[in-house]
Amino acid sequence: MRTIVNNSKVLAPKRNFTNELKRNWVMFLMILPACIFFITFNYLPMTGIYFAFTKFNFNDGLFGSPFVGLENFKYLFSSGTMVRLLRNTILYNIAFIGLGNFFQIVCGIILSELPGKIYKRTAQSITLLPHFVSMVLVGAFAFNLLNYNTGVINTLLSNWLGEESRVNFYNSPQYWPFIIIFFNIWKGLGYGTVVYLAAITSIDNELYEAAEIDGANKFQQITRITIPLLIPTIIILLLFAIGGILKGQFDLFYQLVGNNGILQPSTDIIDTFVYRALMVNFDLGMGSAAGLFQSFFGFVLVMSVNFVIRRLYPEYALF
Repeated sequence: MRTIVNNSKVLAPKRNFTNELKRNWVMFLMILPACIFFITFNYLPMTGIYFAFTKFNFNDGLFGSPFVGLENFKYLFSSGTMVRLLRNTILYNIAFIGLGNFFQIVCGIILSELPGKIYKRTAQSITLLPHFVSMVLVGAFAFNLLNYNTGVINTLLSNWLGEESRVNFYNSPQYWPFIIIFFNIWKGLGYGTVVYLAAITSIDNELYEAAEIDGANKFQQITRITIPLLIPTIIILLLFAIGGILKGQFDLFYQLVGNNGILQPSTDIIDTFVYRALMVNFDLGMGSAAGLFQSFFGFVLVMSVNFVIRRLYPEYALF
């Protein structure tokens, strides 16, 4: 690198975007497709935010529809709809994140402790298989388990305890929080386990050998070595998950529940409400208002959690 000596001071050449573009044009060319992708599918669609402040109708179009300001947001909160949607969405995602990560960590530790390579790889493949199953098939699987007349569960109950023991799951909202959480954990268990297993295998084996020499048993090695060294991975995955805490898994809820109005008090989330507003009621303003609030709240939540983590664990913060 050339330098200019002036009054005993070493000055670096001035760097700006033009100079960087000339020097590293190959690198800029490599990231160009990614930039085009994000601009096309992430930034240009943001003009649709204007829907949230209009009483949209198809005759006048986006910018010709009456501007109503915050009326859509006022209706969402005054009617109690948003409170119910927020409650369901946040509680479901807390359960997904908390229980999901717990079982993934446990399975990752168990697989890392298995002695046989063949058995370990077979168990890992079996747990990973549901990740590649379509949500449509998950919905069909759930229906064949829970159907009142021919479902596996009701068939077994009727054979063991009589016909009066059948449970009409699709008319009983109280069961569905447990059903949805179960299927979410079941489907995501294998993928999360692989992530934590990769983090566990990267831990220096000499730490375990030293602990074993000092008399530590397996449980003590896990609690004193494995789990503390997994904290960076847990924090990063937690930050990513918190960013979407208001973005419920629409495909999971829709394929399991569909448009069953009886189950909506316990299964309706922001994503399913937006879908009904857009596809059933054709209320683009209301659906956009709910989606905008969802994105804004998620952004504020990520920034807040990252601020807290930066104060507690500066080296683990995203920025």
